[in-house]
Amino acid sequence: MNDNPTATSTPAALGFSMPAEFAPHDACWMLWPQRPDNWRYGAKPAQAAFVAVAEAIAESETVFVGVNDDQYENARHQLPAHIRVVELSSNDAWMRDVGPTFLTHPDGRLAMVDWEFNAWGGLNGGLYFPWDKDRRIRTKIAEMLGIERFITPLVLEGGAIHVDGEGTLITTEECLLNPNRNPNLGKADLERLLGDFLGISKVIWIPRGCYQDETDGHVDNLCCFVAPGEVALTWTDDTSDPQHAISREALEILENASDARGRTLRVHKLPQPGPLHIADSEASGVDRLSSSRPRQPGDRMAGSYVNFYIGNAVVVMPKLDPAHDDAAKAILEGLFPGRRIVAIDAREILLGGGNIHCITQQQPRA
Repeated sequence: MNDNPTATSTPAALGFSMPAEFAPHDACWMLWPQRPDNWRYGAKPAQAAFVAVAEAIAESETVFVGVNDDQYENARHQLPAHIRVVELSSNDAWMRDVGPTFLTHPDGRLAMVDWEFNAWGGLNGGLYFPWDKDRRIRTKIAEMLGIERFITPLVLEGGAIHVDGEGTLITTEECLLNPNRNPNLGKADLERLLGDFLGISKVIWIPRGCYQDETDGHVDNLCCFVAPGEVALTWTDDTSDPQHAISREALEILENASDARGRTLRVHKLPQPGPLHIADSEASGVDRLSSSRPRQPGDRMAGSYVNFYIGNAVVVMPKLDPAHDDAAKAILEGLFPGRRIVAIDAREILLGGGNIHCITQQQPRA
């Protein structure tokens, strides 16, 4: 373990870097939903959606699903035998944010970054309390895999960043510069730390994430790399929708930016579903606790087709709106001609505050 890396022993200085999601994987990590104050009806509908996502990803890579002990038998019963169920306690099921960011080395080694996690804002806007089990997940996965773990005090969630694997990272100011994350760090500090721990050399800053995104604007819900020099961006032509101004602002920045290799980015628009809102029947199935974010009838959800997972042979996308599902799938088929696009009914995941990318974390091929 590398508990206190110096300037000469940072992951980047040692030759490690974070690969792009579209690079080959050895595995995908997920967690099992169960908390009744976030997932309706004891998480049973959400569990069915998680099973469908895991099955689709497992077509071309190993899938690990971490489960609390009291749900182990239930999860093992619901998940197919080829999906590996492991006891890995968590406070909730957002592996993208509570899990490790994996790194690879040219000599074939795998390592991870162990970010600090405070449940998307700690006691200043965080989504639940406590988050002690979530903080131990990265340590446990490092032990299970026997890989080096680079510890950093930087508060950051995996959904807040997206990389092209060639030196470029996209993130949002809304999230990384939020005072409930790293109040004493500015852009230059963050860029230096991201370079040290991820091996990137260029950061493209988008001002805001999707409208009403409770993660304080995670970039993986707004835009992502689909190939070197190519980005997918959630989009709406409805100028009366608050999302329009956010997406237009992001489009202008992305089209005028260059990546770490000097390329101008090509931006592909994905239609926004909805807008989508929580129904009365959906809100009524969630337990109300003071330690978690309430789910209120009529609340707008930050639905986005950009929140997909790029697997080895598949792209697993959310089905969210019959009016736009097919169009979004057709666009993704054009962007990923070598992969099969699998659309999963993902409203139950969205009701919990995120989507398919949020519940997954790729383990790159070392």
